[in-house]
Amino acid sequence: MKNQGNSMQSQNPLSQAQQSLDHLHNAVAMAQSKPNDQMIQQAQNSLEKASRSVDQAQSAGNPNASQLVQSELQEEKENLQSLQ
Repeated sequence: MKNQGNSMQSQNPLSQAQQSLDHLHNAVAMAQSKPNDQMIQQAQNSLEKASRSVDQAQSAGNPNASQLVQSELQEEKENLQSLQ
């Protein structure tokens, strides 16, 4: 039954956005610790995925949560831009 709960959670646009943001955060942190072209490119790829997920979450209808994920996305964008 635990897998069913995880499956339901992974289908929620807001939880997908949060998961994408977590991956983005990790990718940006790795790029900050090893600022080479490959790590920066991986972080940019994660940024694109997270942006799409956040856009989908915003249409899910929870304005407070949408604002939070949008804010987190903006913070990670700024962190990534500081590497370029």
